[in-house]
Amino acid sequence: MKWATRAGIHIDRAACAWLIRRHLDPDAEFVFHTDPAELPSDATGFDMRGVDLSHHGGDCSFETILRRYDLHDPVLWKLAAIVHEADLDDERYDAPEAPGLDTILRGLSMICDDKQILELTGPMFDGLYEFHRRATLLGREPA
Repeated sequence: MKWATRAGIHIDRAACAWLIRRHLDPDAEFVFHTDPAELPSDATGFDMRGVDLSHHGGDCSFETILRRYDLHDPVLWKLAAIVHEADLDDERYDAPEAPGLDTILRGLSMICDDKQILELTGPMFDGLYEFHRRATLLGREPA
């Protein structure tokens, strides 16, 4: 399936692409546009104005996708809090990882194109997910 979002990948878009590829569509193809009017008719848009899978009611796009696709994994919701705070910085959640995630994505956006950012952030979000999955199982941060 084809998925479309705005060019200039940052926190929410990178996290959404990871979420889509890992939990919804392992064969996802991502296309990037600067103008939401350029959204291809055969693509599902995310994190852009005028599409369903975007910011709604104070939620970031990652949270919206979790809600729309009825994903209840508590570890994904932990990541949603981190992504939300890194993207919106509204202090809605206690997510101490958020500033570091924001810094890393800002730096990558300075040296990589959108496709490279998705390649690099996939394993990063895999690691973040695994860390919090193990923390949930252990009831504490893993060593």
